[in-house]
Amino acid sequence: MTTLAVADKTLDQKADHLRPQVEVKNPPISKQVLDGAQALVKGLERQGVEYIWGLSGGAAIPIFDALVTTGTKIKLVLVRHEQGATHIADGYARITGRPGVVLVTSGPGATNTVTGIMTAHMDSVPMVVLTGQTITAMLGKDAFQEADVFGITMPVVKHSYLVKRTNDIPRVIKEAFYIASTGRPGPVLIDIPKDVSSGPCTSDLDPPMDLPGYNPFIPVDKDRVKGIAEALLKSKRPVLLVGHGVLISRAWDQLRRLAETLQAPVTTTLLGKGAFPETHPLSLGMLGMHGTAYANKAMLECDLVMSIGSRFDDRIIGQAPKFCRDAVRIHIDIDAAEINKMIKVHHWCVGDAKEVLEELIKHVRKLDTDAWLNHLDGLKKKFPLKYKKYGGLKMQYILDELDKLTGGNAIVTTDVGQHQMWAAQFMKTVRPDGWLSSGGAGTMGYGFPAAIGAQFAKPHDMVWAVVGDGGFQMTMCELATACVHKLPVKVLVLNNHYLGMVRQWQELFFENRESGVDLEGNPDFAKLAECYPGAKGFTLKRGADIRKILKRAMDYNDGPCVINAEVEKADNVYPMIPAGRAIEDMILEPPKHKLEKPTGST
Repeated sequence: MTTLAVADKTLDQKADHLRPQVEVKNPPISKQVLDGAQALVKGLERQGVEYIWGLSGGAAIPIFDALVTTGTKIKLVLVRHEQGATHIADGYARITGRPGVVLVTSGPGATNTVTGIMTAHMDSVPMVVLTGQTITAMLGKDAFQEADVFGITMPVVKHSYLVKRTNDIPRVIKEAFYIASTGRPGPVLIDIPKDVSSGPCTSDLDPPMDLPGYNPFIPVDKDRVKGIAEALLKSKRPVLLVGHGVLISRAWDQLRRLAETLQAPVTTTLLGKGAFPETHPLSLGMLGMHGTAYANKAMLECDLVMSIGSRFDDRIIGQAPKFCRDAVRIHIDIDAAEINKMIKVHHWCVGDAKEVLEELIKHVRKLDTDAWLNHLDGLKKKFPLKYKKYGGLKMQYILDELDKLTGGNAIVTTDVGQHQMWAAQFMKTVRPDGWLSSGGAGTMGYGFPAAIGAQFAKPHDMVWAVVGDGGFQMTMCELATACVHKLPVKVLVLNNHYLGMVRQWQELFFENRESGVDLEGNPDFAKLAECYPGAKGFTLKRGADIRKILKRAMDYNDGPCVINAEVEKADNVYPMIPAGRAIEDMILEPPKHKLEKPTGST
């Protein structure tokens, strides 16, 4: 991370052609010397930006003004909270693969983006966040609405800029998009003091980039790939563990060819859902803390595990020393820092997943896995995902029915908690862009605005936000954004009046002492939706009405709709691997004895 305020050598040389040659009244923008904010907008246009999501304020006024004076076709979407802007940009970026762009003001406007920046950083999502800043003369003097957003966001960005010269703006914009979207993607912050965005810009609008030492394109080491292929060909019980990196590199076709060639089963991380069709016979679904029992048991019994685009996070591996300890371990990742970080591996290759898999496919053939696949089929039948339909209204029942109605054709986003895990279990993801969720950061409030971003990216596709009552209340103000733009996002609020996952932990590990989890005071979410012009609200209380209400929501396309589903208040997600425990400690059903407090964090 560096502060870039490099002197522009072309300042004077480049100025003449931008200055008007004759004095005219109200000359068109193309004949004027651009100010910094106008040059910024021109730079965004060069990057193909369609939308900016933001909220205005004093230090950013010149940039908002430039969106008018330049006559740009970039559409500004005014949100209701800066956190919402970042999650909307995140959802858009995950669907399109292009950086989402956020524009906010200084101080609290900038700090309100930190949660969304962290979410994008943890999940490797390309994003460019533009923040207004106090004038350069007041930097460090506690000026009104001054915040050191450069320093505050330093741990959660891929790169940061504090621009101190107007003529640096075109280069910084160009570099920011390049950095955000190449190699392992991530968020880039550009902090722009008001006098910098207001000053004259006389530099080339398409300057060369100045990024010594940044080389995101790593050639595939073919010898390492051959070594991986030789290890694969010796395996009779392999498992392919697939993460978000496969989706980022658009390598789903290569992954499917590899799995079908090898006849190897595939399990995915939470963020890897969609990289391999979960309706495919070779799919084991999601593994990890709340993954399928058969996927986790496969990890215990395999003789080889190959991670592709997954960082072996702690919710996947449990106790690292015990994870696949008797198996050959292989890791393919674009980030060299991930190799041997969590799990010591026997073979590895650093590179883009798509390029590595293309090379690997040349060296493999069908493995002797018939007995292994038959065994796994037996595990699927012996340990299926299940729930009881009687009693109170079950989240699982609603999600199971939603999966049947959508048939894997919808884009589904989630918040974080019990509803997220049940959605991951019961909603089979078929399309590569069919699942968006906050993985590494576990951000409550992500699901609904991310769905808005997905709907902007795919206006003709059906988008469902599956959220809990806790998370939805953190960003539900963006109902106004969805209404203004008539986005037909369907919001399924699984309302148990609890912070359900925390309550589950308190029940299992803290002798059922509930503390800070009862969401007394929830509004009627259906009535709340009806307060917004163009939004529709539905109430779901009985299992017999599930399909009817879901269909009515699917048929409403004049704006967003919210289903307030009054689900069973206290239910627990199984299977479960307690935090910090090994996969063999997986719990399949409510325990009959007291459990020790988990040693892992979450």
